[in-house]
Amino acid sequence: METPDHATETPAEASATTGIAAQDWATAAADPQYRAAVVDLLGALAYGELAAFERLAEDAKLAPTLGDKAELAKMAAAEFHHFEQLNQRLTAVDEDPTAAMEPFAKALDDFHRQTAPSDWLEGLVKAYVGDSIASDFYREVAARLDTDTRSLVLSVLDDTGHGNFAVEKVRAAIEADPRLGGRLALWARRLMGEALSQAQRVVADRDALSTMLVGGVADGFDLAEVGRMFSRITEAHTKRMAALGLAA
Repeated sequence: METPDHATETPAEASATTGIAAQDWATAAADPQYRAAVVDLLGALAYGELAAFERLAEDAKLAPTLGDKAELAKMAAAEFHHFEQLNQRLTAVDEDPTAAMEPFAKALDDFHRQTAPSDWLEGLVKAYVGDSIASDFYREVAARLDTDTRSLVLSVLDDTGHGNFAVEKVRAAIEADPRLGGRLALWARRLMGEALSQAQRVVADRDALSTMLVGGVADGFDLAEVGRMFSRITEAHTKRMAALGLAA
């Protein structure tokens, strides 16, 4: 999972130096509600990385050239490494990784089933747009986490190279056949809507996560800030659409 251009700029990243954001895991985890929220967050991230690995491996079958296939295989391997990092962290804090991921499996599986790409280009747009929306969301939350958890979350959001790869391939395809632009733009808009709906459903179903977002566990997030957060995510999506050569 990645945010290739780190398109969102969260004020909290610069100012979150007090409260939980200034504590280490051992101190912050003394609050059972905060601990539950972090376990949920890591579980959701871990399943997202596992799903990204599976999807990239599947997308490689659609690759038009051997070089493209190899690039996607390399990216899939990077996603699996991120999954392993999260698994190891959950185990280290005495949590069962499978149990932590389980609550999020159906929602993510449903999202991927509803947005299965019909061809190579749709798969690239989905990886670039869909994964980046999720990464933007996690980056926003990471700014409010304890120092140890924040470092881990940001490390697994590192760019695997898929962003630049997708932009290069999609732009080249549209230049060769401008008619593709309309279809891919509609596809990206659908992905945006489905991704935000899925994220809202997941958060609504998990009390600890929702509390983290609206305040009480993580300092500084209130309902108004949640609205601003989604505005930043939407703005980042518009920038990525422009990078692809598509209308938002």
